[in-house]
Amino acid sequence: MSAPGPTNSLLQRTLARACDIRPEETRATLASFLLVLVLMGSYYILRPVRDAMSSDWTDAEVSWLWTFTFIFSAIAVSLYGGAVTRIRVQRLVPSVYGFFATSFILFYLGTQGLADRTLLDKSFYVWISLFSLFHISVFWSFMADTFSKPQATRLFGFVGAGASIGAIGGPAFAAFLVGDMGTDPLLLVASMLVVFTLPIIIWIQHLKVTDLQNEQVGASDKDFDFIGGNPLAGFSEFFNSRYLLAIGLFIFFYTSIGSFVYFELKNLLADYDRETRSQIWASIDLAVNTLTVLVAAFATGRIAKHMGLSFTLASVPVLIGAGMLLLAAAPMVSVVVAVQIVRRAGNYAISRPAREMLFTAVDREVRFKAKPVIDIVIYRGGDMLNAWAFTALTQGLGLGLGAVAATGAGIAALWAVTGIYLGRQFRAMTAAPTTPETAPQVK
Repeated sequence: MSAPGPTNSLLQRTLARACDIRPEETRATLASFLLVLVLMGSYYILRPVRDAMSSDWTDAEVSWLWTFTFIFSAIAVSLYGGAVTRIRVQRLVPSVYGFFATSFILFYLGTQGLADRTLLDKSFYVWISLFSLFHISVFWSFMADTFSKPQATRLFGFVGAGASIGAIGGPAFAAFLVGDMGTDPLLLVASMLVVFTLPIIIWIQHLKVTDLQNEQVGASDKDFDFIGGNPLAGFSEFFNSRYLLAIGLFIFFYTSIGSFVYFELKNLLADYDRETRSQIWASIDLAVNTLTVLVAAFATGRIAKHMGLSFTLASVPVLIGAGMLLLAAAPMVSVVVAVQIVRRAGNYAISRPAREMLFTAVDREVRFKAKPVIDIVIYRGGDMLNAWAFTALTQGLGLGLGAVAATGAGIAALWAVTGIYLGRQFRAMTAAPTTPETAPQVK
């Protein structure tokens, strides 16, 4: 019996042409698309407000905030690892999002009762930085546990485009509301959006069984209901696997480029007031995510399928390396903005979906325990180290924008080499069909 869902509708035929979505996959794919759209919309409502705050603080102050973000990320991942061992999979993902929705309400209440908001603003900056990685890491873990490996290769690019549409709608919605409401009520709007994801998650869990018939994806019969094991197993899994270490290195190189570009923009915008800065950051977000939608919806899946994962993972680092060389030769504000747009759009449209495909080659415990370690602790640890590195290069050694960009070009080359290695490892690990019992240990 075929799975329920549209079989010959105009929508299904259009999706099939765009990214090879099959009839039985349509509802689950669109529901996943909607889920990440709403999640990213909630985040991007708050992101421009967070980034505008940074220009009020020195490089050292922001570096300290990124350090605190790393520390709290490590704590949060440890607590999450403990929750994974005790909470049913069906409840885990909605529990995480419900927790963040509640936290936004608490921050809003704080804005209404404090006269001096400096500490609250810095706490908000750290918390949103944590949310920015945690909510999307949990989402992709959920996706890797919903779709099979072949489905992930074909569909993750299209699903990822939903994040970009949410990232367009979020700041646009915020800009529309902020004139009348101010920035504080945006916390309540973001909270309501996160709450709206909860019934979508339940629906996707239902479609996994009824439409996709993927009951056993990533799990054996005995561990389907609960994920057991050591709550700190994610850290040991990461340090004992060359494959996972390489994924962590790939992310570290990405954060190196991102941190340098972010600090340069932060300093260049210091002369503007916070409202203007919010508008500039929102404009960059709009440009990034418009470009991302076009690439992710119509190109990413085909690039991964026809060119291979090595090419897909290395393509953005090569482009960024060229951009950094251009920036070294012509250190201008416009070039910094262009590199930032290409870097972020390339990550959202190509690198991030390709990176998520890598986790379809590992078992379920790795996806739910080691993956947050990589996505959150390694990512934010990279942010912390690279923030202090930028401060040392500029304030310590007195290097200018051109010299920093030349350093970035070398980092981009290493980033590309790491991507090629990961693509080859993924191809070797998925060359033959595997079961949970025979899946590679990636040691």
